[in-house]
Amino acid sequence: MLERFLAPGLLEIVHPSAALGRDRKRCLVVGPPEALGAGEPRPVSYLLHSWGGNARSWVDHPRVFALLQAAPHYTVMPESFRRWFINDHEGWRYEDYLIDELVPLIDARLGLPETPVARAIGGFSMGGCAAFLAAVRHPGMFNAVFCHASAFDAPGREGDPYALLRGPGRRLLMPTEAEHEAVWGPAGSAVRHEYDPYLAVRRSPPHQLRIYLDIGLDDYPRMKQMVRSFHRFLLAQGLSPEYRESEGGHDLDFIAATLPYSLDFLARAFETALRPALAMTASRGEAAP
Repeated sequence: MLERFLAPGLLEIVHPSAALGRDRKRCLVVGPPEALGAGEPRPVSYLLHSWGGNARSWVDHPRVFALLQAAPHYTVMPESFRRWFINDHEGWRYEDYLIDELVPLIDARLGLPETPVARAIGGFSMGGCAAFLAAVRHPGMFNAVFCHASAFDAPGREGDPYALLRGPGRRLLMPTEAEHEAVWGPAGSAVRHEYDPYLAVRRSPPHQLRIYLDIGLDDYPRMKQMVRSFHRFLLAQGLSPEYRESEGGHDLDFIAATLPYSLDFLARAFETALRPALAMTASRGEAAP
C-alpha cells in the first residue's frame, strides 16, 4: 500500500485489489488536515461518485472540497468510473472490492475499527443508489446512508430515456443503453433482480439505518420522479428517511448547495463516535469543527 498527501487534508491511498484483479487501485481521503496528518481515529463516511466520475470529481469542485475538509469526520472517495459499486453483469466485482477490501483497509488505517456507529456511506446519482444498496445489503456495517439525486430505478431501466437530451456539444453524464446493460444486463437479468433497491428493502427492512434523501427541483423529470417515488415507498415500509427538495440540477453545484444538510445529518448520526475526537480538538485549544 502506498500513501501520499496531495494537499493538506487530502490523502491518496493506492493499494492492490484481488476482487478487481488490480495491482493498483486508488481512493482519496479528505479530513481535517491536522487530524488526518496525525492519523487520529475519526468516524468515516464513504462517498460514491456519479456515473463517469472518479475520486477527484469531489475535490476538483472547490466548494465541495472545502465542505468535506471542514467536516469533523473523514470522507473516503473510492472510484468505479463507468461501473457501479455492485458485482455486475460483465463480472466486475466492485461490491466485493468496497465491502470486503476497502472498508477493512480504511478501518485499520483511519477509522474506528469494528464500530458500525462510526461508518456511513452515501453518494450522488449512480453513487447514491449504490450506497443505499451497500448499506441495506450489509446490515450492521453502516450507521447511516445519504443519497443525493439517486438513480433508484436503474435496475428497471430499458432503452435510453435520455436519448432526446443527447446531441453535439452536450455533455450528458448518463449512460447509453449499451453502457447501462454492460453493468445491469438485459431486462430481467439476475443482476437487475439482485440489486433492485425496492426488493432489497423488502428482503431486509433497514429499520436501524438512518436514511437521508434529496433531489434538486431543476433535475431531470425522470430523476425527480424516481427519488420522490422511492421516498414514498420507504415511508410505506414504515421507515422514516429525512427528505429534502431544493433548487439545483443534476450536477456538483447542486451537491455543493445541499451538502451542508447531509453533513449535518452525518454529524447527528456520528454524534457519539465523534465525542472523543472533538474532546481532543478542544484540549488542543482549537475551535471545534
